[in-house]
Amino acid sequence: MLRVLVMVSGGGTNFQAIIDGVNNKTITNAEIVGVISNNYGVYSLERAEKAGIKSMVVAPKDFPDRASFNNGLLEAIDSFSPDLVVLAGFLVVIPEIVIKKYEGRIINIHPSLIPSFCGKGYYGLKVHKAALERGVKVSGATVHFVDAGTDTGPIIIQKAVYVQDGDTPETLQKRIMEEAEWKIMPEAIDMIANGKVVYTKPEEHSN
Repeated sequence: MLRVLVMVSGGGTNFQAIIDGVNNKTITNAEIVGVISNNYGVYSLERAEKAGIKSMVVAPKDFPDRASFNNGLLEAIDSFSPDLVVLAGFLVVIPEIVIKKYEGRIINIHPSLIPSFCGKGYYGLKVHKAALERGVKVSGATVHFVDAGTDTGPIIIQKAVYVQDGDTPETLQKRIMEEAEWKIMPEAIDMIANGKVVYTKPEEHSN
C-alpha cells in the first residue's frame, strides 16, 4: 500500500480529487496518510478533517528564517513516513534537502502542457493569463516528478483542454481543473501505486 502525503496551500480541489479517487477505487493500492499545508485556515484542512485524514500546518511565519522552515518542513514530511509526496497546489518552493531525500518520490501538478507556460513565476491564474495572451488554442495540465528545477522533472501524464472563444483566465482555469487536473492527478498516483511508472533520473536516459 503506497503511503501518500499531500501538500497544499489553499482550497484543495486537487486534494479532494485524490480523496475521491481513493474512495471510489480509481486510485488503488494507495492510502492518504496525511496532508501538510503552509497556511492556516485554508479549506484543505477542513477537507482533511471531514475525511479523517491527519493534517499539519508548517508555516514559514512560524520559523525565524528560511533554513529553519526548510528543516521543519522536512521533519514534518518525515513524520508521515510517506512513499509518495504529492504537491497539489503547494505554492512554496520545495527545499533542496527535501528534494534530495525524496528524489523520485515527489510529484506535482502544473496547469499547462509543459514545457509551455511553466517555470519560475508561472503559477495559478498567471499560467492561464499567459496562455490566453499568447493566443494558444489548446492548453491543459501536466503531472510530473519534481527535481531541483522548476517544472523540469520527468513528465508522467498530460491532458489537453481546448481554449474557447471568450475564455478568461478564470474560466480557463476552471475548465482545466475539471477536465484535466482532477482526472490526471488521481490517475498518476494510481499508476505509481501499481508500478506502471517509475522515476528515472534524466541523465540515465543518455548514452
